[in-house]
Amino acid sequence: MTKLIDFIKSGPPAPRVVLLPDHRFFVRVVSVDGAATAADVAAQVELALETLSPFPPAQLYHGYYWAPGAPQALIFASYRKRFTAEQTADWKQAELVAPAFAAVLGVEHEPATALLFPTADGLTMVYWESGPVPTVVLTRTLAPDATEADRALTRDELLRAAGGSRVVIDLTAQPEITVSPDEKAFLFRAGEFSARLPVAGTAALDVRDKAELAALRRSQARDLLLWRVLAGCAAALVLLGLAEFAVIGGRAFWLKTQATRISVQAPLVSRVMAANDFANRIEELSTKRLLPLEMVQMIGGAEKRGSIIFTRILSNTTNGVTSLQIDAQTPNSGEMEVYRMALEKLPSVQEAKIPKPSTVRGMTTFTLYITFKPDAIKPAT
Repeated sequence: MTKLIDFIKSGPPAPRVVLLPDHRFFVRVVSVDGAATAADVAAQVELALETLSPFPPAQLYHGYYWAPGAPQALIFASYRKRFTAEQTADWKQAELVAPAFAAVLGVEHEPATALLFPTADGLTMVYWESGPVPTVVLTRTLAPDATEADRALTRDELLRAAGGSRVVIDLTAQPEITVSPDEKAFLFRAGEFSARLPVAGTAALDVRDKAELAALRRSQARDLLLWRVLAGCAAALVLLGLAEFAVIGGRAFWLKTQATRISVQAPLVSRVMAANDFANRIEELSTKRLLPLEMVQMIGGAEKRGSIIFTRILSNTTNGVTSLQIDAQTPNSGEMEVYRMALEKLPSVQEAKIPKPSTVRGMTTFTLYITFKPDAIKPAT
């Protein structure tokens, strides 16, 4: 149960972003209609690529950055054969595949700002003259054994290429992605520096094949829906389990309460039942009386076979006012059962039984208990 709750709390894994080497892309700034829609800008970018690139767009990994209302767009492209199949296979599960400089495009900046950051194989500068779209993106590669002086010279060269920079931001490391709390943006951080790219606006930055990317987005949307359904089902199971435990606990508490109440009331119930039995007994003795002679007369209709001898006839209230007890003996034990069955056939007899007969020296002694029907015995007139 704990692992399931932790699994639900952890949520889906953090989005994976692949940042590609900047020097593999050529970057251009093209003019667009500031009042155009995103679809119109995408079409203008396709036309610009056909004009600027010696290769058709179908042979390029390309993307662009544009802010609504901006009069220009930053486009970037790379020949597909510059990436191996092993490299592109690593892109399939990524949320975003873009050049490394895309990590800083969402930074808040002042006019005439130049931002420099190191890459795995060089130094990249992004320069904003005015507006949200950069006007210059330059990359210089450095040898693995480059000294600090070499890096300083390269930095100065990039700043001169940018022109007049009033603000210069130097990052000591390439920005790394972190998870946005609201899961609606990619956050890139490097020390105190941070940049935020809304997820909804990063589709244009992605350099992957646009048809494959659309299929991937549909698959990711389906996976997200399934994840939410799974999380909802897991949460429902947890709630049902808690409800079941609550029902079991409530039932146990109710049963314990009832048992306590029964144990408290048991002595009172016993006294009431004893008083009721005593009252019934008194009523029976006061309203009904024993009729032994009438009962003896009733069994006269049953033939007394052979050698059965009555030694004593009793009638008392111990077994009820309609009961008769006869002690008898016979040298022939077979006649005992025949006589009992003859008694039970009488219309006035309800039951006749012989519990434990005993035989001593050929003589069978037994006690016959006869119960008459309640309304069968009438007092003699």
